[in-house]
Amino acid sequence: MAAGPHLEFERDIVEIQDQIEKLNDQAQTRGIDVSRELEHLQTKLEILRRETYDNLRPIEQVQVARHPQRPYTLDYLEQVFTDFVELHGDRAFRDDEAIVGGWARLDGNSVMVIGHQKGRDMKQNLRRNFGMPHPEGYRKALRLMKQAEKFGRPVITFIDTPGAYPGLGAEERGQAEAIATNLREMARLRVPTLSVVIGEGGSGGALALGVTDRILMLEHSIYSVISPEGCAAILWRSAEHKEKAADALKITSANLVSLGVADDVIAEPPGGAHADWADTARRVKDAISRHLAELSSLDESTLLEGRWAKYEGMGMWLGEDESEGS
Repeated sequence: MAAGPHLEFERDIVEIQDQIEKLNDQAQTRGIDVSRELEHLQTKLEILRRETYDNLRPIEQVQVARHPQRPYTLDYLEQVFTDFVELHGDRAFRDDEAIVGGWARLDGNSVMVIGHQKGRDMKQNLRRNFGMPHPEGYRKALRLMKQAEKFGRPVITFIDTPGAYPGLGAEERGQAEAIATNLREMARLRVPTLSVVIGEGGSGGALALGVTDRILMLEHSIYSVISPEGCAAILWRSAEHKEKAADALKITSANLVSLGVADDVIAEPPGGAHADWADTARRVKDAISRHLAELSSLDESTLLEGRWAKYEGMGMWLGEDESEGS
């Protein structure tokens, strides 16, 4: 898969890629042997890519997480799973295409897969509402989770949304209630549950698919209660301070694993997930299979107790004496 539009910090990488492309053109049109020069440039490119992506600032990781050529949920369904059968609708209002889901097989085993879905052009984004679900999207997701529970099958979710849709119609149809119900019901599903943050995990719109036994994050994905731009607009009344906000929010995969919110980081290929879909899909599949095997070995009571302990452990209750001294 082509990397598509490049990011500002990728300028040097793109220059080397252009040099490689020109050499290849010369070799084809003039019949010149450029193998030695190509080998040197390829080595230089690999080193530069690795150094660049190993030292990204939080705001740069935000840009990578939002890259329009990163693989989305349907791309992983195609490359990681087999026999996907999409299921539609919440049985109450309509089908929300910002969330896709249905039965699939992972290594021959039946699983329920649900995820946010963005579009790659304006037409697709209008269809998918830019990956921002309405309440019927969350109700569809819950319906599929309950169906998986009925048949004793694991639930796997892919998280990639700026947040739940904040429009008037969504609020009128109970956006907050739909999200809150998902949080409650996911906490007590009697089957193994696992989520993978593949791009941006924004606010309650992401959390509504994220109350799972294990939370995995792609290396350059982000997970936060608010976007850096939104945080900067509230605290400093200007989105110009988004870099400062990104640093303060601790939104990167490394931050969230160290804080105990996420459980594992899935390393991305040099250059990010958008640079190599096949390799990224292989890494995601390996991580899902490994964690799912561990979860599937647990009995129901152990599974639920572990899930509740996980989320109770993310916060801290302060006693009266502690709160006064803080």
